[in-house]
Amino acid sequence: MSWRRVGGIIAVFVGGLVFAGLFNVGLSYTNRTVFCTSCHSMRWNKAEWRESEHFMNHAGVRIGCANCHVPKPFLPKMKAKILAAKDVWHEILGTIDTKEKFEARRLEMAKRVWARLKASDSRECRTCHSWEAMALDDQDRVARKKHARARDEGKTCIDCHKGVAHELPDEED
Repeated sequence: MSWRRVGGIIAVFVGGLVFAGLFNVGLSYTNRTVFCTSCHSMRWNKAEWRESEHFMNHAGVRIGCANCHVPKPFLPKMKAKILAAKDVWHEILGTIDTKEKFEARRLEMAKRVWARLKASDSRECRTCHSWEAMALDDQDRVARKKHARARDEGKTCIDCHKGVAHELPDEED
């Protein structure tokens, strides 16, 4: 093998490493809540989130946009990123650039998120909340009963907790 060929292989390898590193930095940057709420019309969601248990709670744990909306596994993460690009597109088009326009599409957008969470057995929720880690005895009577029943019936988080971090949209008539 010639030195020229070895040099080419090394260049491709190093180029691949640089691309992978920059790609990862880009993914991490776009997972930041400050990015999500400043790049498109999510400022109303930000205000709702700041009033939720996911922002301020007794445990001091703050959950950001990516914790709920971006899966950890690579392929689901890439799919989520591609699908999220439509929000940017709709911001550019002016489809959701005002509170009124956003509210008009809120139910449609929420249903897509709920369907994704339902299909994944609330994978993102379970990053922090698992049946095994729940101290049912420490919950109030109603929560303990509902969580035990939900576990036994194979329900997932989103079946009961749709309004946990954002206002629930007006339901269809």
